[in-house]
Amino acid sequence: MELSTGLSENIKTIQSLLPIGESFDIITRELTFGRTAAYFVGINGLCRTEVLQEIMSDLQNPVFVQTAEIENLEAFLRAKLGYAQVSLSDDFETIVLNVLSGPVALFVDGFDRAVLIDVRTYPQRGVKEPDMERITRGARDGFVETMLFNANLIRRRIRSCGLTFSIRHVGTESSTDIAIAYMEPLVNKSLLKLINDTLAELRVTSLTMGSQSLKELLLPAKWWAPLPGIQMTERPDVACSYLLEGHIVILVDNSPTALILPCTIFQFTQSPDDYYKSPSVGGYFRLIRFLCIPVNLLLMPLFLLFTTVFRAETATWNLLTEGSVSAPRIFFYVMAVEFAIDLLKYSAALTDSRFSGSLSIVGGLLIGDIAVRLNWASPEVLFYAGITLLTGISLSTPEFADALRLYRLFLLLATGFFRLPGFCIGLLLILLSVIKTPTFGKMSYFWPLFPFERRALHNLLFRSPTAKAQPTDVWDRGVAKR
Repeated sequence: MELSTGLSENIKTIQSLLPIGESFDIITRELTFGRTAAYFVGINGLCRTEVLQEIMSDLQNPVFVQTAEIENLEAFLRAKLGYAQVSLSDDFETIVLNVLSGPVALFVDGFDRAVLIDVRTYPQRGVKEPDMERITRGARDGFVETMLFNANLIRRRIRSCGLTFSIRHVGTESSTDIAIAYMEPLVNKSLLKLINDTLAELRVTSLTMGSQSLKELLLPAKWWAPLPGIQMTERPDVACSYLLEGHIVILVDNSPTALILPCTIFQFTQSPDDYYKSPSVGGYFRLIRFLCIPVNLLLMPLFLLFTTVFRAETATWNLLTEGSVSAPRIFFYVMAVEFAIDLLKYSAALTDSRFSGSLSIVGGLLIGDIAVRLNWASPEVLFYAGITLLTGISLSTPEFADALRLYRLFLLLATGFFRLPGFCIGLLLILLSVIKTPTFGKMSYFWPLFPFERRALHNLLFRSPTAKAQPTDVWDRGVAKR
């Protein structure tokens, strides 16, 4: 819908589109610039009132505005409105979207275009280190809920002309701002086009859960594939490292999490902490993290398998202090301890940080001791469950650890009900599930193992010195080649 040159008609139209007079946070004013009438509309709390007040005071000052009437709106803005972020629009849909996003609209009598003044400001929390991606050394800043600030955190680290932020809007009701960040000389153009086309075709009312909602829209989840097909991060340094490797980063307004495309399984084994230590120390801890994956998945199922099927070997290796425990009871012990650990983790995550550590320790000691006394668990099961818990915490990505958790539960149930055939078939099904994990754009989930690229795989498995690990040399734009 286009604007009219008559101010009264434009006021009636904007009042029919916005709940003016009903919604308390929509502010309007009838103004006069010399002898020219004007009308202002904006959202209270989303615009910087001190800047707006200064602008309007100057425009209404008879000394500053010497002309009695405005004859040319563009010339008037160039001469009298020196604020940096000002634009003109003749479409009511664009004007309403801008007003609801924070900028204010100024309608001037006699002109069929409105002045959009971007003086927006959003409530925000401080830029601090993400709780789920803590490191021992390095930068302590993290993404926040304001998309512009997140883009600034990236721009501060990558001062390149090739860094581009492309804006899109998703949601018929929410019109959520989305920024697609990429490095122009490194990005895979076909993947970038696919992302833009996918976002343009999305038919959704709103992104209720921010980046998580967008993630599920870009890559619908499969019940048989719990492994994440899109990586998420709250750290600007992690996002910048992937941008310099040719990946695409998507920022969603109102969400402190960035999406990284494309995604491979090896990305979930990386940690910024590796690069804030010496190459030998960082490489050692990376190796430990790799070993945590099979231990987290197989330790408890193998314990259950040996103690229920291979009873002679169990007694020889002293896997159980009480050799008379029946197989069904061992299975019950394992499942009860798995449930108790999940309960402790969930309750500690929802508890205030001042008490979560004490809750985990005291709860684990009390529940473990009482469970053993009441024959609800055994010391051996608690020991192996504790090792499994530590290996899960050691993994740098919570989504990856949660997926391994589901795989382990499935393998435990298959082993408990069907013994050795159940373990073998369950392990085979898990392997097939990992291989068939969907990724955006049907990129290989196992790159650079398949298709094979030796230098990139070496850089993923081993921590190389900075001088030999520059993205343009090691990765050789491998993302764009796939």
